[in-house]
Amino acid sequence: MALYSDKVMDHFLQPRNLGTIENADGVGEVGNAKCGDIMKMYLKIDDDIITDVKFETFGCASAIASSSMATELIKGQRVEDAMQLTNKAVAEALDGLPAYKMHCSVLAEEAIQAALEDYHNKMEQK
Repeated sequence: MALYSDKVMDHFLQPRNLGTIENADGVGEVGNAKCGDIMKMYLKIDDDIITDVKFETFGCASAIASSSMATELIKGQRVEDAMQLTNKAVAEALDGLPAYKMHCSVLAEEAIQAALEDYHNKMEQK
């Protein structure tokens, strides 16, 4: 059996939504000191809908694939729905991750949550 699914390899080799968003409505950055992976998510939100999402990830194939898939899962979603994204949903959408790489899907969930928290904090300040 291959270490990674075809979906993981596809999202690693051809990541979706890679890059940054100028003047993003929400930005979240998380990292894992143990493995060295760092993820940063950028959100553009209009009328409570995530109209654009980009990411920058420094990490392994699983980290990049998890970031890419997570952005695909929340793009076009309502903020409330995106807040429900779990690492399990990310891993399942990738047709699984090796057990010792599941922390990458957790980082993707945490990066999205951090970006959404940043968005909410900015909205409260307005």
